[in-house]
Amino acid sequence: MPKCSQATLSNPRWPIIGTPIQFLKNFTHNRSPFMALALMTAATQLSFAAWYTLAKNFAVDGIGMTGAEVGLQETIREIPGFLAFLVIYVLLFMREQTLALIALVVLGVWVGITGFFPTVTGFLLTTFIMSVGFHYFETVNQSLQLQWLPKAEAPKLLGKLIAVAAGAQLGVYALIALVWKVFALSFEAVFMLFGAITLVIVVYVWRRFPYFEEKTPQHKKLIVRRRYWLYYALTFMSGARRQIFTVFAALLMVQKFGYEVHEIALLFLINTGFNIVFAPKIGALIGRFGERLALRFEYIGLIGVFIAYAFVSNPWAAAGLYIVDHAFFAMAIAIKTYFQKIADPADMAGTAGFAFTINHVAAVLIPVSFGLVWLVSPALVFLLGAVMACGSLALTFLIPRHPEVGAETIFVTRPLAAEENSGYQPPHARISHRSRVTAPD
Repeated sequence: MPKCSQATLSNPRWPIIGTPIQFLKNFTHNRSPFMALALMTAATQLSFAAWYTLAKNFAVDGIGMTGAEVGLQETIREIPGFLAFLVIYVLLFMREQTLALIALVVLGVWVGITGFFPTVTGFLLTTFIMSVGFHYFETVNQSLQLQWLPKAEAPKLLGKLIAVAAGAQLGVYALIALVWKVFALSFEAVFMLFGAITLVIVVYVWRRFPYFEEKTPQHKKLIVRRRYWLYYALTFMSGARRQIFTVFAALLMVQKFGYEVHEIALLFLINTGFNIVFAPKIGALIGRFGERLALRFEYIGLIGVFIAYAFVSNPWAAAGLYIVDHAFFAMAIAIKTYFQKIADPADMAGTAGFAFTINHVAAVLIPVSFGLVWLVSPALVFLLGAVMACGSLALTFLIPRHPEVGAETIFVTRPLAAEENSGYQPPHARISHRSRVTAPD
């Protein structure tokens, strides 16, 4: 990759990606950081969405795994996300942009060869290594998004990246349906197909796009600062909220209302279509009205949705709740842009891994603990989810109207000298206590 000057990075020509056709037009002409992010986002979804779509059928029909073995496989898949903070030590040896491409190669290769390991041990192995590629890419991708996207445009552009991911997912669903029904391809062939497409995109990005120089050199160690505590809390609660949807809302649809595979797939398609159309608009609204109002709107809505889940008795109403629940996911853009506004620009890489780990603590704890509650009362699971949404809503009242360095929360603050181990001096930083940078020995 050639290098890109800092001037190019700070004044990019951001493409307007509103439709797949516009995306394809920009595909061959635009070499901006945003286009690189869009292509890498599409690449990761092409592999991961294909793997996720096929995984359960491959486990049961191709291998004959039991429910306990499938549960073990899901736990193993989450381990790399829980250990995402280790990414920062890999960055001692390579650039973030390089690591992103290498992680996508790992993802594409191990998704591609999954079908050739039709044993429990083999599937667990490919799942773990594939997940390392996926989670390490997502960790670095979050850091690059916050570094490369200008603050003023970040919410709108992040919404467009969600739309790109949704478009890739939609393409995966359609292509799997086509090749599975029309061409009757095997698990091995379908896994290979999508892994290969990911690798082709990686090679294109590597050859086509320059290395984008860092505007601010990143700390090459784990960053944990007291003044980011509200961001950490919001991130943890976001992870907990995601599990209510991905695990228990889906289980409710199948177990209580008897939704079949094609009906669940239709709900997925509706949700994906919503993201393609509305995620960029939601991002633009967040940029206009601010993170505080956006997150309040999300959590007030979730409180209503979770309470309704607990008492819904009509399958059509349940489907509507499922779609509305998913629609609120796009609001999570506001957590990213809130951090972008309050953070030392040199902290993006060092904080991304830690935030990803915090998010996955909930992914490990919630399914197990709430699963036991589900055995007693499914309604209680959603009522507890509503309580968590109330906690998240309470946290949003601590976000200032205009968050920035030195105004991370609404609390009274005092002046602060430059952060330890950082050459960054906030313009008018005022925080309660002197921040600390911590890293494992």
